[in-house]
Amino acid sequence: MDIFKRVVENPGPLGKFAEYGEGYFIFPELEGDIGPRMKFKGKEVVVWSVNNYLGLANHPEVRKADAESVANYGLAYPMGSRLMSGQTSKHAQLEKELAEFVGKEDAFLVNFGYQSMVSAIDALVTRRDVIIYDDGSHACIVDGVRLHVGKRFTFLHNDVDNLVKQLERATAITEKTGGGILVITEGVFGMQGEQGAVKEIVKLKDRYDFRILVDDAHGFGVLGKRGAGVGEEQGVTDEIDLYFSTFAKSMAGIGAFFAADKEIIDYLKYNARSQVFAKSLPMGFVEGGLKRLDLIRNHPELKENLWKVVDMLQKGLRERGYNIGNTESCVTPVFMKGEPLEACEMVRDLREAHGIFCSVVVYPVVPKDVILIRLIPTAVHTEKEVIETLEAFDAVKEKLDRGVYKEQVPTE
Repeated sequence: MDIFKRVVENPGPLGKFAEYGEGYFIFPELEGDIGPRMKFKGKEVVVWSVNNYLGLANHPEVRKADAESVANYGLAYPMGSRLMSGQTSKHAQLEKELAEFVGKEDAFLVNFGYQSMVSAIDALVTRRDVIIYDDGSHACIVDGVRLHVGKRFTFLHNDVDNLVKQLERATAITEKTGGGILVITEGVFGMQGEQGAVKEIVKLKDRYDFRILVDDAHGFGVLGKRGAGVGEEQGVTDEIDLYFSTFAKSMAGIGAFFAADKEIIDYLKYNARSQVFAKSLPMGFVEGGLKRLDLIRNHPELKENLWKVVDMLQKGLRERGYNIGNTESCVTPVFMKGEPLEACEMVRDLREAHGIFCSVVVYPVVPKDVILIRLIPTAVHTEKEVIETLEAFDAVKEKLDRGVYKEQVPTE
């Protein structure tokens, strides 16, 4: 069969909604300065869909640093991969400061979180090794594991007893192959907001021989006393063998990094193909990263303001009877019952009638009868915006329960 004909006939679980949702639910265009209020379809809306946790995206010092760096260097410098011609003292400085901040010996600055996680997993394991990963892991972990030619197992989400069973299986295999075991989990799971069971997992090192890789994209900058992430929050920084985070969340930028013992970082620098064969991160993002990290370290009020908003929003939702699961982070999920297109119509009502812009997650990410609306609080949201949102949720929930949105679902 012609490959192109097949993909046109079967566009995938999201692609099949393209005609209905593109430009509105899928690939929506938010306009204006990044903040709690932006414009959508020409109307001002309160935005809960931007991972701008600490409000740094439009912070005046950040804007100034970004602009000055681009003015000084342009968007191209440095050219070439880090190995060949793309290294600078600023890249090395950012790596050093990141490592110190998260309590590791060294760090490796990379271009993008998704591709770098895929590449790092590929670089670390051989066919003799076994990977065990939480079945709630982000797509970048899943795709990295797919490249693995050896054995791979999942353990039930945050279920340490089930992980023990997989470690038993993996140990039996590696005793024959002479390989090792890599356990992968997340610091914060980005949909449900639960923290990974990192503290419980590392305790298993007394019984089993494995290394742990933690993706802390949603924990870096917001968890722990200083914002150093899930290791600091759970008191297990030293037990995390390889720490990873992206700049796309609390740093409101582009880039990512790994942190670990120097010998492990050196290995990744020479073997992670996504970096060996990619252009170096442009200077604007590097100097911008230094400024953002400086603000995280020296302005604790940013994190304090964030958690005030988080607590206000989550407390308000719980008091009104909403199911927000077991979130232990800024990520605020709201679970409701309904069908995918019904959920879309409810979100349309939130945007059009109430000026609340939030994202909806439906099947296949969640079960078919579940609606997940994910809210991302930031340090720059206000009490007024939280109250507006809670009142809007009450209004649309009442209509959802009455079946109003089901009646509005368009027919083919």
